Amino acid sequence: MKLTKHIFYLLLFFQTTFIVAQQTAIYSHELKEFDRAVELYKDKQYQSAQIIFDKVINSVSSSDVKADCAYYIANCAIRLNQMGADQLMEDFVENYPTSTKQNQAYIEVAHYYFDQSNYPQALKYFDKVDESGLTVSEREKFNFQKGYAYFTAKNVKEATNYFNKVVNSKEYGNQAKYYLGYLAYETDDYKQANDYFDKVSDQDRYKEKMGYFQADMNFKLGNFQKAIDLGLAQLTKSRGTEISELSKIIGESYFNLKQYDKAIPYLEDYRGNRGKWNNTDYYQLGYAYYQQKDYEKAISQFNKIIGGNDAVAQNAYYHLAECYLNTGKKNQALTAFKTASEMEFDLKIQEDAYLNYAKLSYEIGNSFKSTPEVLQGYLTKYPNSSYKQEINNLLISSYITSKNYKDALVLLEKNKSPENRQAYQLANFYRGLEVYTDGDNAQALGLFKKAIAENKDPKFTARALFWKAETEYNLDQFNEAKITFKQFQNSSAAASTPENTNIDYNLGYTYFKLKEYDNAITSFGNYIAKNKNDKTRLTDAYLRLGDCNFISAKYWPAMDAYNKVTELKSPDADYAAYQKGISYGFVGKNDRKIEDLENFSKTYPKSQYADDALYELGNTYVNENKIDKAIQTFDKLINGYKTSSYLAKAILKQGLIHYNNGKEDLAIAKFKKVAADFPNSPEALEAVSTARLIYIDNGRVDEYAAWVKTLNFIEVSNADLDNTTYESAEKQYLMNNSKQAVSGFTSYLGSFPNGLHALKANFYLAQLYYADGLESNSIKHYEFVISKPRSEFTEQALARLGQVYLKAKSFDKAIPVLKRLETEADFPQNITFAQSNLMKSYYEKKEYANAVTYADKVLANEKIEDRVKSDAQIIVARSAIKTGNEDKAKVAYQNLQKIAKGELAAEALYYDAYFKNKEGKYADSNKVVEKYAKDYSGYQYFAAKSLIVMAKNYFKLNDSFQATTILDSVIDNYAQYEDVVTEAKDELAKIKSEEAKRNSSIQE
Repeated sequence: MKLTKHIFYLLLFFQTTFIVAQQTAIYSHELKEFDRAVELYKDKQYQSAQIIFDKVINSVSSSDVKADCAYYIANCAIRLNQMGADQLMEDFVENYPTSTKQNQAYIEVAHYYFDQSNYPQALKYFDKVDESGLTVSEREKFNFQKGYAYFTAKNVKEATNYFNKVVNSKEYGNQAKYYLGYLAYETDDYKQANDYFDKVSDQDRYKEKMGYFQADMNFKLGNFQKAIDLGLAQLTKSRGTEISELSKIIGESYFNLKQYDKAIPYLEDYRGNRGKWNNTDYYQLGYAYYQQKDYEKAISQFNKIIGGNDAVAQNAYYHLAECYLNTGKKNQALTAFKTASEMEFDLKIQEDAYLNYAKLSYEIGNSFKSTPEVLQGYLTKYPNSSYKQEINNLLISSYITSKNYKDALVLLEKNKSPENRQAYQLANFYRGLEVYTDGDNAQALGLFKKAIAENKDPKFTARALFWKAETEYNLDQFNEAKITFKQFQNSSAAASTPENTNIDYNLGYTYFKLKEYDNAITSFGNYIAKNKNDKTRLTDAYLRLGDCNFISAKYWPAMDAYNKVTELKSPDADYAAYQKGISYGFVGKNDRKIEDLENFSKTYPKSQYADDALYELGNTYVNENKIDKAIQTFDKLINGYKTSSYLAKAILKQGLIHYNNGKEDLAIAKFKKVAADFPNSPEALEAVSTARLIYIDNGRVDEYAAWVKTLNFIEVSNADLDNTTYESAEKQYLMNNSKQAVSGFTSYLGSFPNGLHALKANFYLAQLYYADGLESNSIKHYEFVISKPRSEFTEQALARLGQVYLKAKSFDKAIPVLKRLETEADFPQNITFAQSNLMKSYYEKKEYANAVTYADKVLANEKIEDRVKSDAQIIVARSAIKTGNEDKAKVAYQNLQKIAKGELAAEALYYDAYFKNKEGKYADSNKVVEKYAKDYSGYQYFAAKSLIVMAKNYFKLNDSFQATTILDSVIDNYAQYEDVVTEAKDELAKIKSEEAKRNSSIQE
């Protein structure tokens, strides 16, 4: 048993010894692998080392070896930039808190990230290092690198703290001093910066870098010459952005030394901050050019200063204005002076800029404010200015020269000093002309009266008298017009006025309206004797001379005058020929009358007097007892002119011819046609009356009675009462007792709504209501008249009813009335009235094609006045704009410019500028806007729109200052026009967006 036991122990010993030996061998192998991994790590073969460390950490039991493996695995992961490397290091610290490599792990990782220039990561691990465990050399490296990491993070305080810890270090001292110097430079502590830089100035590695800083510091300290010297020395050694920055330092230093010629090339070489300049940069280069008298280049820099609101900007804008003046750009100078005058940084510049702004406003006009307002503003702001008298004199004159008479009157009404009375007279006169041109006769009359009352300038007093008379004439105040025209004639200054040329013509028309035909003949004769150049007025004067003689039964002189109209090939030659033809009848020359009237339809087949000529010809044949020809002529009229006002008369005449020639059945047929087709007309009443005689003569009374009962306008039993009631009302009407006439006609129509005189009663009642301003009351009576067959009242009723509807803006109702007037009117004036108002009505209804159709009709009429032509051209132009047909609009506005006055002329001028801008003719477009500012600034809507066009032009001409300043002015001063302000804001935003790409001072 013992033997066995000993053997057992022996076996156990050998077995244990074998196991231990086996374990020792394994452990030795693992340490060998670990050492090999460490060697690979030291050789920077991190991937291979990491693989072995991974094997070892999983096979060893020693916590120390595991800790070391974990340390190296994490380090390898960091150096291989593997995902989760940070976490591996964190895991190492957490899992092996007693490892001696913890602090070393942090320091090595921090150094690694530092070497990789990953300074934020480096700082993260530097902050975890326990500095107490570091050697002196390790601590110096730690402090410098941590200081530099803070330096890159722009943490000046911490960077300075750590650099100061190594400032005396042999290895890191010079670097620390350099960076401490740079930090002092960055915080504007130039004395300390220089102290540090001086301490390392002998170090070649820093000289190149410090050259720029020292140049910049000396510039900022005001040592400009030293800055130049240092900058020039450094410039040849620099590259990239440093060249740009040094150029700026050198250029600005020369600028501050007033050596502008030397400054320019260096200022030009500056590339800006991130490729952008700021307002000061543009100002300095611009001012340097200005000092060299290179004004165009100065302008190209100054005008990039947009939206500036500081002393630099004010100075720039003032000198920009001077540059504009020196290059003859007065309108641009005005804008720049205006901008400088609105800034208070330098009061001397502000006052001088305001003075120049005021003087230029007087000289060339002002789109922003009226010139008088600018001049008055200067006097108010600087009441003790040495230029006070000069500006005051300009102020008085400006009321007229600015042509902004509306605003001028507002200012003059507040300041009626003796020295301003002449200006007040002229402003009233010219404003009167403006509103007269716009068709406001009532307002014009008041203004002309004020101009006459002032009576400071005899010439303008005389001119105001003439236009007062014209206005009175337009208001149907013919007696007043006659008196005023004579006052003009008797004025000593009349002969020197442009109006004197037409006085006899205008006075002749006034006499004509007053039926003083002998006086009219004298006046028209005087005009014809003195004036041969104005063909339109000359032919019209001959025409009216003929009419006056004709009315006065002076037929031979009348025919002489009508012959002149024909010889001059007047558009009214047809009327003259017609009048001449019927004149022969009054001098016993019926054969010549017949010849002329027969020729009339051949010569003037489309004349509006063709039916008149046929009717007169038919009557003449009757008088000459040429019955067949008379019947044939009336047939031509009846069959060829279905809408003629002579239809009822012609048929009646045929009936009377048949009656007088014993053809009673034919006569009755004609009379019945008149009664059926033209009920309630005077011709119908005469037809019934004559038919009655035939029926009575032939004993056919029952037949007559049966027929009459079918006529609702004949009330046989009440005829006497009908006539009596009507005649009573008519008597009051003829005596001008309007109130009693209205009552009488109303009573008549109440009793006899379809009476014998219903047509007349309705017409006269409508006229009375219209004259009394009760247009709405007149409507149903005019409608009654036009609902009946054509009569002598139809045309006038159509015209009046059209006026009523137009005044009420009832275009849907006005249009059918006007269309009837157009086709049925005998008087050319009514046709023109109908066509011109149809075009306006269609335009208001946005039916632009119809509007243009009628505008073309108006323009085709050679007889119309320029005022009506202007209305037609504007309808064509506006309709074309609304429908996007800008080519047609352009032509129409060009035509409008030739004839328009007042607001229409202003609109046409705006579009001239607009189209020139669209065509890329920016300078030409601006000239048009300048003309607008000088002549039409009172029309503010298009003044504002013109300024937007001007702004667009300037932007295209590379003058962004002008563009943005003008747009700002529109936004500030024209808030009443929302569409204009919106457009200005959009355009300003576009320009600023573009300019912000190169100017860092611009806030979008």
